[in-house]
Amino acid sequence: MARMSRRRKLVAEINVVPYIDVMLVLLVIFMVTAPLLTRGVEVDLPKAAAIPVKNKDDLPLIVSVKADGSYYLNVGADQEKRIAIEKIGDSVAKILRQKPETPVLIWGDEKVDYGVVVKLMARLQGSGAASVGLVTEAP
Repeated sequence: MARMSRRRKLVAEINVVPYIDVMLVLLVIFMVTAPLLTRGVEVDLPKAAAIPVKNKDDLPLIVSVKADGSYYLNVGADQEKRIAIEKIGDSVAKILRQKPETPVLIWGDEKVDYGVVVKLMARLQGSGAASVGLVTEAP
């Protein structure tokens, strides 16, 4: 009978160690994949002291211009494929008709001719982009 009087108390605690392990694994996964989300063509951005644009919920539409004057658009499966400026205008117009609030940005190499960037900006504004931003690196 003495045996029955020594009952063990039930422990009503949640073991959180597995949840912490899962959280840390997810954190590492997000840290690794976050830089890969903004894919594009590698360009040497010019350095300028400028105020950053406020982030919106929409992902920006990025048009890259390499030093040789070739254009690239961050839409579709093959983002590293050279695209003609006429096709850029058509693609941007289609996207902006569906989502007019999409920000449009230009990643221009610092060695690219100024006229090439101005020509691209005019084409983008003609396609319906109300404002076009130029991306730079902080000095």
